[in-house]
Amino acid sequence: HTLSWRDLIPVASFLLLGGKCRYCKKRISIQYPLVELACACIFLLIFNEFSNFLIFKLVYLLAISSLLIVLFVYDLKYYILPDKILFPAIGMVVLYRLIEFGTLNHWEFIGNWKLEIGNLGQLPSPLLAGVLAGAFFLAIFLLSRGRAMGFGDVKLALFMGLFLGWPNILVALFLAFLLGAIIGVALLALKKKGLKSEVPFGPFLVTGTFLAFLWGESMVQWYWNRFLV
Repeated sequence: HTLSWRDLIPVASFLLLGGKCRYCKKRISIQYPLVELACACIFLLIFNEFSNFLIFKLVYLLAISSLLIVLFVYDLKYYILPDKILFPAIGMVVLYRLIEFGTLNHWEFIGNWKLEIGNLGQLPSPLLAGVLAGAFFLAIFLLSRGRAMGFGDVKLALFMGLFLGWPNILVALFLAFLLGAIIGVALLALKKKGLKSEVPFGPFLVTGTFLAFLWGESMVQWYWNRFLV
């Protein structure tokens, strides 16, 4: 049945319908309102942190966040990080980085344009972070022959480095592995998973990406002041 607009209002429709379809009365998965709430919370956090940025950057961040949420849910349900989501995400961040470090100017008296590269000294940070993160996960993938890490995680790590830069990529990976270890031990303790069971790592990488992007610099500064100064 084709749903009407009143059936598609985020969260509100789910609550008003009592968690059931208006037409066939089947129960609607709790996944839908949870994802809608997650989107709302993440969008609000981004807007609160970066509302003083240009609208172009704000739209870029919201688009990247949407793709990351899709990757989180897809990997959690199907144990796969689809290329149709990963490649657009990587393409968007690469394009943004090129625009960020280049200034588009018009030639005087000519209808053409040229790209003047500026501030290239900062460009190696996300590039290096992406290459190192991707290489690290690629090494795990090759050494374990795909048993410890999927190739989708390699591509996601490349994206994370390009998106977060240095040193936020370290924060994201640390948090991802920490959360993965905590959840893994909890699942073993509750006997929900065995030692040979598969646990998708993408959701932990996505969570680490969001945390590092929003608060990575504060975490690095706290760690530096607490332990290294």
